Amino acid sequence: MERRDFLTSSGATALALAASTGLTAAHAQNAPGWNKAAFDTKSLADAAKAMGATSAPVESKDLILQAPEIAENGSVVRIGAQSNLANTTQISFVVEKNPSALAAMFDIPTGTDANVSTNIKMGQSSNVYALAKAGDKFFYAVKEVKVTLGGCGG
Repeated sequence: MERRDFLTSSGATALALAASTGLTAAHAQNAPGWNKAAFDTKSLADAAKAMGATSAPVESKDLILQAPEIAENGSVVRIGAQSNLANTTQISFVVEKNPSALAAMFDIPTGTDANVSTNIKMGQSSNVYALAKAGDKFFYAVKEVKVTLGGCGG
């Protein structure tokens, strides 16, 4: 079997497997908890508002954002956040200069540690925010991440 044939058939098999288990983009966007309006926002304030904030998010030392100062490759930037705020029910990541500012959103089940991490894409150097919902208020932590090789785009 030629390498190209193998890759083509493997890709089709992986896609079929993902579809059969329900792991498709359309399914994710229609899943309970999917907040399309929040993912269409362009700023921290707009994202918080789309998630139900009635006032502007407040910076908090009890929300710790882990992000690199320099990301060598914007296609894969590892970030994380830990909230020490009581009653944290959600942690999200917002990238100020990405086309869609909201990069990820995590619901935190009651009784679990509010500690999450993920990989995101960044097209250029930007402020990255961790946004936590605790009770009915929103809090943030921010860090500038410098990208040396862009990840968002064509």
